Parts: sequence; C-alpha cells; structure tokens
Amino acid sequence: MVAYNFIFIGLLFVGAVAFALAPLFVVWLIAPRKGSLAKGDIYECGVRTHGETWIRFRIQYYIYALMFVVFDIETVFLYPWAVSYAGLGTFALVEMIVFLVILLFGLVYAWAKGVLRWV
Repeated sequence: MVAYNFIFIGLLFVGAVAFALAPLFVVWLIAPRKGSLAKGDIYECGVRTHGETWIRFRIQYYIYALMFVVFDIETVFLYPWAVSYAGLGTFALVEMIVFLVILLFGLVYAWAKGVLRWV
C-alpha cells in the first residue's frame, strides 16, 4: 500500500514537470528564428527612445507608491468590517480603532519624515 502512494506522488510530479515544460518545448519548436536589428531595438510605447534608456528614478516615487498601497489595503480591511459591523460588537470596534490609530501614527511619521513631499 505504501509503494502505491509513492508511485502516485511520482506520477503527479512527472505530470507537473511535463505540464510546465510542454509550453516551452512547443514554443521552441514553432518559434521563428530570424533575428534583425528592428527586433532587437528598444521599444517604448511605440516611440523611438532619445538619449539614455536606463535612468534612475528618485526613491521618493517608490516610497509614495508604497504608502499608497498601505493605505489602499486599509480600505480593503475597513470595507468588510463596516458591512458586518452590526453583529460584531464592541470588541471589533476597539480592534478597528486600534488599527486606525496604528495607521494614523504611520501617516504622521511619514509626513514628519517628508516622505509625502512630491518634489
């Protein structure tokens, strides 16, 4: 009985590997192999690039995006809580107030550090 389980797991593993490698093999078989300068050219929104294509962005843009994601997730947590608040009681209200206070402290900290300045 134990050997049957190992055979099943082995077949499942072989099937998973074959399922992952099959598309790569099919593409290798039917993909065109002609290369040209136009295919190797850098393409950005249909417009030819001018100047250096690899530029550094300021870290503030990434931090601003991260702050947006944090407060966007806040909305995701607040919405179901607000919909089902009637049956949750005071414990849920206290939990949500603690959650909002933690987020408020994070916002005040980010504001004090100057993260939210766009310039």
